[in-house]
Amino acid sequence: MAQTKIEWTELTWNPTTGCDKISAGCKFCYAEVMSRRLKAMGVEKYKNNFKITTHDQELGLPYTWKNSKIVFVNSMSDLFHKKVPIEFIQKVFKVMNENPQHVFQVLTKRADLLLEYDKAKLLKWTHNIWMGVSVEDERVTERIDFLRKTKAKTKFLSLEPLIGPLPKMNLKKMDWVIVGGESGRKPRPMNPDWVLDIQEQCEKADVAFFFKQWGGTNKKKTGRKLKGRTWDEMPEFPELFEVRN
Repeated sequence: MAQTKIEWTELTWNPTTGCDKISAGCKFCYAEVMSRRLKAMGVEKYKNNFKITTHDQELGLPYTWKNSKIVFVNSMSDLFHKKVPIEFIQKVFKVMNENPQHVFQVLTKRADLLLEYDKAKLLKWTHNIWMGVSVEDERVTERIDFLRKTKAKTKFLSLEPLIGPLPKMNLKKMDWVIVGGESGRKPRPMNPDWVLDIQEQCEKADVAFFFKQWGGTNKKKTGRKLKGRTWDEMPEFPELFEVRN
């Protein structure tokens, strides 16, 4: 468990680490850079650098958290990478199933494998598991369709880094959309019109909209306001709040 500055969550939990690039959104992967730093610092968990590694010792952590948390699962990996054994994925799901007081936000770019496992009835969905896919431009919008076909009870999109327009998205069965620009030393620019269009699509579809950041080389300076305000909308589900409260 680690505190995080990611605006749409509270903590990160990494039962797996490591990944490899699969599409344009991965070009400047922050997790890859961070893994190198952590390995150089001698952190045992990252001795394999950015190779897929499972960590059984992490599975017990959510049982120890005293208060309800909103948790981003695998900020340093992709749970649905083909090199992560389905048996381990099921262990992670079991932990999430058995801790209904926490919200677990799972995000993948490998939505095809996610759907394959779901169709095979290998995943147990509970109300506290929010399943999302990353979509950076029109070339990978099929991930939305794969996600829509799963039995996940809460579905969300992370449109970050947004590197192209996403007009006329099919937001049916989507509960939440996060948008963010790329940051770092050589960020690819995000056109404000892309963001405005997505916000309007969400409004029309009655989907919660969260604007994370404009990005750029100095994301603190560019901020996260759109139309003169911040957008921090999130899904609301009464059955979840009953458990958390």
